[in-house]
Amino acid sequence: MIQSVIHSDPDIQGGVPVFRGTRTPVKNLFDYLEAGDSLEDFLRSFPSVSREQAVAALELAREALTPDAHPA
Repeated sequence: MIQSVIHSDPDIQGGVPVFRGTRTPVKNLFDYLEAGDSLEDFLRSFPSVSREQAVAALELAREALTPDAHPA
């Protein structure tokens, strides 16, 4: 599911990556978290995005940022 949670199509939001099945840019999730808002706040503001989709996007970002990280 993680790979299929994000979709990019030039006909949807000009190709900006969105949560699959929605028009909600994935960037909105990171903007909310960066501003100090909770995941719950984001989900209330964007009800078309499921908790599973949001968590999967965060997991995908973590994996992209830490591919060579080794636990201490």
